[in-house]
Amino acid sequence: MVKVVKFGGSSLASAGQFKKAGEIIRADAKRKYVIPSAPGKRHAKDIKVTDMLYDCYELAESGEDMKPVLRKIRARYNEIINGLKLQLNLDEEFKVIENRFLEKAGRDYAASRGEYLNGIIMADYLGYEFIDAAEVIRFDDQGEFDPDTTNRILKERLKKTERAVIPGFYGTKADGSVKTFSRGGSDITGSIVAKACRADLYENWTDVSGFLVADPRIIDNPKGIKVITYRELRELSYMGATVLHEDAIFPVRTEGIPINIKNTNAPEDSGTFIVESTCQKPEYTITGIAGKKGFVAVNIEKDMMNTEIGFGRKVLEAFEENEISFEHVPSGIDTFTVFVHQEEFEGKEQSVLSAIHRLADPDSIELEADLALVAVVGRGMKSTRGTAGRIFSALAHSNVNVRMIDQGSSELNVIIGVSNEDFDIAIKAIYDIFVETQL
Repeated sequence: MVKVVKFGGSSLASAGQFKKAGEIIRADAKRKYVIPSAPGKRHAKDIKVTDMLYDCYELAESGEDMKPVLRKIRARYNEIINGLKLQLNLDEEFKVIENRFLEKAGRDYAASRGEYLNGIIMADYLGYEFIDAAEVIRFDDQGEFDPDTTNRILKERLKKTERAVIPGFYGTKADGSVKTFSRGGSDITGSIVAKACRADLYENWTDVSGFLVADPRIIDNPKGIKVITYRELRELSYMGATVLHEDAIFPVRTEGIPINIKNTNAPEDSGTFIVESTCQKPEYTITGIAGKKGFVAVNIEKDMMNTEIGFGRKVLEAFEENEISFEHVPSGIDTFTVFVHQEEFEGKEQSVLSAIHRLADPDSIELEADLALVAVVGRGMKSTRGTAGRIFSALAHSNVNVRMIDQGSSELNVIIGVSNEDFDIAIKAIYDIFVETQL
């Protein structure tokens, strides 16, 4: 059995956190491949090493003195090295970094050095081989990740390597220039490595014990999610749940490799398992609740709309012309509503309205702003009668006016539109009816 383990920035922010990670890795011989992030914040007022590297590079790029910031970065790493009592010296690495910054090697190169240096330290600490991600993670000439080439190179390399540390977040293009993933980089690298070695499990170690049913900023001490499917996670991530970036799911999803979100500071917690499918019944009817504020509903009315072939296409073409993507499109016999991000829409609203009139010739158009969308997600909803009724009942008891409801054909999620000011109240009401009442 092989496990790939990724540790986030908060898990590797100091020597003390490194020791916790080391204990976790050494506690299980199956943890063979390790993906480290750059050191994160040690405390609330601290600065992440990646942010320090960006600042340092900007100084170099503008011709200002970057050395004071570079010394601070070096001090962060030396603090970790000394705390771990390692016989390791990064002076030569920092000389190379300084020269490359002066040569204006690029922001991606600058940002990647946080993971690169942490990877060297982690490999030395564990006694594992260090594999520079630049050697095995490939991007094409346009800067898009090249999964096929990466998988081929990485597979061959890992066949010859029993245990290794591979820094997250970056790779290289064909010309040798460093390219970083745009978001969730180390999570994605861990998933790519898990796929290449056909791991039995991908453990993602962070500072929380997995996913929660609802946002803890809205619900006090929300319950944890023990098992969630890829599809459920996709729905929740899309609506704002952010423990794991959704791009990190796809490499392992194609191989059916489960992900376990774990807490470095509480390794005994079971965390959350993310799986392709499961026959395990969820603890509650719903798996999770998530949402976003800041939407506009563009309500279009036209008599006999349902008999006009291509009406929906014409309306959506007006948004396409103005480069605006839509979120949801609930419709009735004579009504058609398009939900879009308010911030994106406001500067182009009159242009969009003119285009709808020109293309679709509606009877009327009304705009409703300051709306929020709440997603209630759960594989258990499909087999439970009255789920929608319970949602409406809970919202009615909390005096929340429902502006829209949209349920997908899979019955995996229900999307509810409410006013921005009712957003927190709606989530609390739904959480109470499905979770608190089942305790």
